[in-house]
Amino acid sequence: MKLHYYILFSFLLLTSMNAIAQQNAMFTQYMFNTLALNPAYAGSRNVVSATALVRSQWTGIEGAPQTGTFTIDAPFMDNRLGVGLQLITDKLGVTQTNGAALSLAYRIPLEQGTLSFGLQGDVNQYRANLTSVDLGSSPGYDPAFANNVNKALFNFGAGAYYNSDKFYVGLSAQNLVPNRLSEPGDGEPLAGKQAMHVFLSSGYVFPVGSDLNLKPSFLIKYVNGAPIEGDINGTLWIKDVLGIGLQYRTSADIAALLEIQATPQIRFGYSYDRSVTRLQNFNSGSHEIMLRYEFGFQKGRIISPRYF
Repeated sequence: MKLHYYILFSFLLLTSMNAIAQQNAMFTQYMFNTLALNPAYAGSRNVVSATALVRSQWTGIEGAPQTGTFTIDAPFMDNRLGVGLQLITDKLGVTQTNGAALSLAYRIPLEQGTLSFGLQGDVNQYRANLTSVDLGSSPGYDPAFANNVNKALFNFGAGAYYNSDKFYVGLSAQNLVPNRLSEPGDGEPLAGKQAMHVFLSSGYVFPVGSDLNLKPSFLIKYVNGAPIEGDINGTLWIKDVLGIGLQYRTSADIAALLEIQATPQIRFGYSYDRSVTRLQNFNSGSHEIMLRYEFGFQKGRIISPRYF
């Protein structure tokens, strides 16, 4: 059995036990994909902001995760409301999820920043072509791979988010409905479920010298039944144009990040991850590319550089 089928089988086994593994797509540049984690982020940049992000994980392993997402959000009603849309496709082995999410945030201006509360509704089409799996040289019936799966999954999320020019903190929960990924029966003894994901994130910008700013941030992820995982990041910004960063994902990866503010409207990002587990023997790392464009940029709309 090929390595990527071992990965798939492990994934299916874990999800069958109430998802003792993260199910939602993972990104190293989470700070540019905040809308996918927290619906209260919608409209927080005070302009129409669109971001595309593509991730190729564990390069060299056949069937490894391949993920792409596009988000767009905007403020309305004098920045009191924010609306956001996310499109995502995520492929792992013989499974693929395509989906869309709509977010709505209510924003409360405060003296130093803005506090917002958000709700999200999403729909995903989940497919698992299990009958295509090569079970090896021992033919026979395996109930875990006897039937394909093709399901539409509706779910919800909620979150709170506070941000100022140089600080943010957010708390959110996704997948509040434990939808079944497959149904028991027809000889299948196990049925996977969507598990609730909880995200806590925060970041701050410290001036460390002339034209230099240090931006540490973190993201803590909790999935029911799985160990808590944390991403710890530090990026040094030079003249608000070039950002160079390092990141550590607990018991998983280290990463290098590069950010370029090419124009006031365009930001480019790249990250390279390297496993710190035995998985590093089977892959050459993970690559991620981000592109952000902000529409309607006008003098006075963005008073200072937006780090978040």
